[in-house]
Amino acid sequence: MLQHRLLMYLDQVARAGSIRKAAARLHISASAINRQILALEDELGTPLFQRLPRKMVLTAAGEVLIHHVRQTFKELEWAQVKIEELKGLRRGEVTVAMMSGLAANLIPRMASEFRRANPRVKLILRQLTSGDDIMSAVESGEADLGLGFDFVLPPTLRVLSSAVGRLGAVVAPGHPLADKTSLRISDCIAYPIVIADKTTVIRPYLNDVFAKALVTAHPVIETNSIEVMRHAAMEDQGLTFLTPFDIEFDLRAGRLMYIPVRELGQQTQKLMLIGHDRGTSAIGSVLAETVKSMMTQTA
Repeated sequence: MLQHRLLMYLDQVARAGSIRKAAARLHISASAINRQILALEDELGTPLFQRLPRKMVLTAAGEVLIHHVRQTFKELEWAQVKIEELKGLRRGEVTVAMMSGLAANLIPRMASEFRRANPRVKLILRQLTSGDDIMSAVESGEADLGLGFDFVLPPTLRVLSSAVGRLGAVVAPGHPLADKTSLRISDCIAYPIVIADKTTVIRPYLNDVFAKALVTAHPVIETNSIEVMRHAAMEDQGLTFLTPFDIEFDLRAGRLMYIPVRELGQQTQKLMLIGHDRGTSAIGSVLAETVKSMMTQTA
């Protein structure tokens, strides 16, 4: 890698068209700049400048090199800005678009931890109704990050982190099945079931399992709301099917219990943190690391 000082010499000579003028701008002797450039030309085996009577002009090789030099300066400036943001010298904001079920679970704990470490950063949390809406928000730049399940990403987006959650039975501690370490699907349908409706990503998994087990579920509540499913399980002694991600807060608080169901062992949902393919801000990257840690702990 070229030394930073030599990069400055090359850039200034190319801009000024003269070693003497570049030396005056940099407050250094012209002979020192000339020696450095001659040594580099000797190392590369090709001239970088045409030395005309009144001007120095870049050769083809010089044009290639000066493009690299100026790109390096841009990247260095970008890195310095990112480091400045990370050091908290700037105020900023970061926006996360998320699915509704996460708003009462993983997100509040993530937000609390992030805000403690970054008190000058404004955190914007947007709850959207579908995965398409979340991907669109990240793609357009309305959101820095997106968080949800089972995205099918366009080329403009990329996965920053993911974790797999397995569907299982969710009940309150006082439920008759609460002391079980595992269940069969036939054990579950003997009790009032609260089930995700056909508009959710959960329902196709459940339909497949019910069909293979040759059982018919008769739900007492059918809903597209994770909140309704959670509260129905807590308050009405119902049984529902969710992943640990959907009930993270209630699990820690002891209000709900998660029990693996044998037939659902292969039915997984992938929680995905996504960002734009061109990258995100420095503070967005810090938030992404916080979310990644939470996802790993909960999975």
